[in-house]
Amino acid sequence: MTPRLILTLIAGLLFLPMPRLAAHDIPSDVTVRAFVRPEGDRLHLVVRVPLVAMRDVLFPTRGPGYLDLGNLDQRLRDAATLWIANGVTLFEEDQPLPAPRVMAARVSLPSDRSFGTYEEARAHITGPPLPPDTLLLLDQAQFDVLLEYQIGSDQSAFSIRSEFSRFGLRVLTVLRFLPPGGAVRPFEFRGDPGLVRLDPRWHQAALRFIGLGFDHILDGVDHLLFLACLVIPFRRVRPLVLIVTAFTVAHSITLMASALDLAPTGLWFPPFIETMIAVSIVYMGLENIVLAARTTEGDAAARLRRRWIITFAFGLVHGFGFSFALRETMQFAGSHLLTSLVAFNTGVELGQLAVLALMVPAISLLFRHVVAERVGTIILSALVVHQAWHWMIDRGVEWLQFEGPSADPAFLAGVVRWLLVAWIAAGVVWFVRKKRRDARQLTTDT
Repeated sequence: MTPRLILTLIAGLLFLPMPRLAAHDIPSDVTVRAFVRPEGDRLHLVVRVPLVAMRDVLFPTRGPGYLDLGNLDQRLRDAATLWIANGVTLFEEDQPLPAPRVMAARVSLPSDRSFGTYEEARAHITGPPLPPDTLLLLDQAQFDVLLEYQIGSDQSAFSIRSEFSRFGLRVLTVLRFLPPGGAVRPFEFRGDPGLVRLDPRWHQAALRFIGLGFDHILDGVDHLLFLACLVIPFRRVRPLVLIVTAFTVAHSITLMASALDLAPTGLWFPPFIETMIAVSIVYMGLENIVLAARTTEGDAAARLRRRWIITFAFGLVHGFGFSFALRETMQFAGSHLLTSLVAFNTGVELGQLAVLALMVPAISLLFRHVVAERVGTIILSALVVHQAWHWMIDRGVEWLQFEGPSADPAFLAGVVRWLLVAWIAAGVVWFVRKKRRDARQLTTDT
């Protein structure tokens, strides 16, 4: 072949008509809907995701950008394998299942509502596809996939680890697990939550929630500053144990009650609690400054002895704050609600002990070698109050944007329940004070 002939062939190829392929960028917000159902020796995973999230797969189009539905089948199966099957791992008794088989893959209209139940979703996916002449743009299409896994028994414990976060910048996964003969267990999480046990054993749920509680106390800067306010004025073990115990008992009461749906559910309640948490830090910091500035040691010591009462009251508020984090994670408890509650609270206490174990000696060394205790107490407390004051203002503004509770029967019933909780808490405070007073009187008499 002469060079002239080769150039002629290349030029001809450049001008040949090519099929139109649709490319796209990373979508911002993606919602994934999925069902997991074990049946006999098979497990079925049904997934719906926007087709635009299937990047690196070029789908043929026609006309002004409509999907070429007649030539789409193989591209859909490739996308199902590359993006769905390779992006999720299912486990049976902690052993990964073999690669699934793509049973069906199709596109659906944005108006399709078949993913309300597993039965409707599966019937839709395995049903007839859209007619080839349907006008459907790529960024409007839904991508539905049915995967089948080989399992040993549908009575096994199953887990899932997904990598759906690669579908978009912000990915929300709504998953439903349908165990044989059991109630539907819903899950909802953002990004990749790691290994999710769909039917956890009690010890698996306990270990997970201990870790969640431990991580929460370490991530909660406001709770750490409140603990710092408790530690700054004194580091002696006996009074510190009493104060921390009061805080622990108090937040355990409201944490448990909130987890049992006894807390208000209005939109105003979370920002109100967050504001009150900031108020508690401001109050404790200011009290530290006042105590440090007093010249009468006896009066300051008396107020410190009574400090566990106000700590108990603020602990009730902080318990609501803990419950907001717990509420989002209770979906991972399975049928072990009480175990998970106790485990989460245990994790919180372990986190508090770890913080105190580092904080107490650090502050003691600071006051011993860097700054005098009275001046150091004022400086550290002032820094804490400065930060908490800004939190209080910002959160208060957010709280005032919501409409307050209405005096309907449900709200009044909730008030009665919490008055009962407050009465029990007051009884606990009275009992502890009486025992301490009797102990001091016995010591004086002897």
